[in-house]
Amino acid sequence: MEELQVKLDIFEGPLDLLLHLIKTLEIDIYDIPIAEITEQYMTYIQTMRTLDLEVAGEFLVMAATLMSIKSKMLLPQEVIELAEDNEFEAVDPREALVQQLLDYKKFKFVATVLKEMETERGDYFTKEATDLSMYQKEATPLEPNEITTIDLFLAIHDVMMRAKEMEPLETSVVMEDYTIDDRIGFVMSKIKKLSSGESVLFTDLFTSYTRSEIVMTFLAMLELIKNRQLIVKQSSSDEMIKIYKKEGTTDVSSEN
Repeated sequence: MEELQVKLDIFEGPLDLLLHLIKTLEIDIYDIPIAEITEQYMTYIQTMRTLDLEVAGEFLVMAATLMSIKSKMLLPQEVIELAEDNEFEAVDPREALVQQLLDYKKFKFVATVLKEMETERGDYFTKEATDLSMYQKEATPLEPNEITTIDLFLAIHDVMMRAKEMEPLETSVVMEDYTIDDRIGFVMSKIKKLSSGESVLFTDLFTSYTRSEIVMTFLAMLELIKNRQLIVKQSSSDEMIKIYKKEGTTDVSSEN
């Protein structure tokens, strides 16, 4: 079977990913626990690799930077002399990274303001309305507690860890035949019977916990989320991920 290669532009860059993790973990950006943030960052990178997803070079460079900072934090800190009063101050290895993140937040904020100004200024010009229906799926806002793709990545990582723990000491080779269409049909069969407000747990989508099942289920979930066939929510980081049926949708497996 030919390997499936998928590239997903989840974040604009590694700094965007780090800011997301810092916000999710409720971390003080001025006092980043480098070991924790490095572990979460590497979990994201490793999950992408495990799923045969292409990892951009800039993400790998940031991974190396985090590992370097983590190593420096274990060593005696460098001390510099302050010219004003002849006092000494320890050099924090995280300082350059923190400054990068602060500058990136400023640029994102300015970009948002400029975008709003562009939109407001556009109201002064009379022009025929543009058909934006082809962009509707990407422009649809998230509902309250609806998770992002990075949260789904981390959930898949947890499933893989569970699969690893469930592996028997001796196994026999069994031919697996999972396809994206099959998994789309399976997921839709789980949610189409749900009433309004009812949900199915993310972990209930897996039975054998094989790599093929996990990967194909993950790709099926991405396809269904992209088509707004279902909604995936998590009330808090320590709660189970729940899947809800999107009101007014039909079973896409019957259309393929």
